[in-house]
Amino acid sequence: MNIKTIAELAGVSVSTVSKILNNYSDISDETKSRVLQIIRDTGYVPTKSAKLQERSSSGLIGVIFAGRQNIDFSHPFFAEVLSSFKRQIGFLGYDLLFLTNESPDSSHGDYLTRCRQYQIDGCLIISGQDVEPAIDELDRSEIACMGIDLELLGKRSGYIMSDNYKMSYKAVEHFYLLGYREFGYIGSTMESKISNLREKGYTDALEGFGLNVNKSWFVNGDSFYEESGYQAMKAMIKAGSVPQALFAASDLLAIGAMQALKEHHYQIPHDVAIMGCDDIEACKYTSPSLSTVRQNKDKIGKLAAALLYDFIHTEAETGSIIVEPEIVIRESCGG
Repeated sequence: MNIKTIAELAGVSVSTVSKILNNYSDISDETKSRVLQIIRDTGYVPTKSAKLQERSSSGLIGVIFAGRQNIDFSHPFFAEVLSSFKRQIGFLGYDLLFLTNESPDSSHGDYLTRCRQYQIDGCLIISGQDVEPAIDELDRSEIACMGIDLELLGKRSGYIMSDNYKMSYKAVEHFYLLGYREFGYIGSTMESKISNLREKGYTDALEGFGLNVNKSWFVNGDSFYEESGYQAMKAMIKAGSVPQALFAASDLLAIGAMQALKEHHYQIPHDVAIMGCDDIEACKYTSPSLSTVRQNKDKIGKLAAALLYDFIHTEAETGSIIVEPEIVIRESCGG
């Protein structure tokens, strides 16, 4: 007998049983009475993990932008995910505490030390590049952790990301059906697992459609931002030719690439069709408007909050969720 079985017998969620065990007030008397009766009838005795590890709860969730080169509030995709997470985790009764890796004072302590110091109940960890060993230490600890675009495999950890491989396949499929046969790609640094996964999906899809992979049209920048896309596109143009269709590993990279193409008098999509990835708000307002592969940012944020809550409050096993992407057609890809 465990908390999951109790939830199934009562016809409620695991988190509802957890709230009742921990005397939360936002459960109806009828539901509370039914669950408690089942607990009495079955003789179930809550474990420590079902009762918040029997340690004091601060009501705080730590937020970490991981990596020595990290993506912070300035990146619109992660900003929207974080906003969705904040709303959902706030509804569940938590506040956020941001932990930085930029303090020059070594006595400040690593992530795990500070999490214990502030009695943080769980952590949201957002992917960056060159992730520091302190993240691995936190992942392996007793503190519940949820990764965004970052695989966490600890006993009380999980992660959520979009299907990055499928994103690229959807882009190739759409370009192919429009009649394009020359394909290029702009990614982030070679150290970015997300960018590399999107590139692999792209090249595998090209090979699946029997198309040539011209490596001179595959260029990596040094980040996911506009300047990187701008410089990568200029390098491709300088090399002597451009593809008919171009997929960028982020919308910001695509926007930078569009600017470089315009400066060299290429018409979009007549000369080069282009598609980004994320579906940030700016896509609607570029000229031409940017086609993209949408990541469901609201869903990712809400799921991250719900899973992290269950990791904190219950005996829920660690796990991962892969969110389905969706193609959004605007003017930049020609159809």
